[in-house]
Amino acid sequence: MPSKTSKAAPKPKASEGGQPVLLSGGNPQIAKGYGDAPVQAYIAAMPGWKSGLGARLDALITSAVPGVRKAVKWNSPLYGVEEGHWFLGVHVFAKYVKVAFFRGASLDPVPRGPSKQKEVRYLNIHEDDELDEAQFTAWVKQAAALPGEKM
Repeated sequence: MPSKTSKAAPKPKASEGGQPVLLSGGNPQIAKGYGDAPVQAYIAAMPGWKSGLGARLDALITSAVPGVRKAVKWNSPLYGVEEGHWFLGVHVFAKYVKVAFFRGASLDPVPRGPSKQKEVRYLNIHEDDELDEAQFTAWVKQAAALPGEKM
């Protein structure tokens, strides 16, 4: 029986012009899937400058957490260290990309984006923002060491 990580990349739903459907705010509509392939399909479908940022974030996460597990669920890439438990998610909005640290309140320093959920903290990245790669990588490593969210 093949593992969840060996599935082929899902095909993004396409508009009449053959491009992936972008949901409200520009978030790509990508079928649920496990492994690197659906995450790469999502990144490729991110509009404009966001695709380059998505590739950069994915590379930083993959480098910081060897063997990281990946999936696309709810039209968002998720990253985890064990099956079904996720420490980070990415979502596209019209003017920024939101990185959700599911146990972000436990990170040091705590990411500045508040949440209505007690443990979640966000990092919102706009087009002209300079990403502090060292800080982002430190957060990713800390987040990966905490218990993930079961989703």
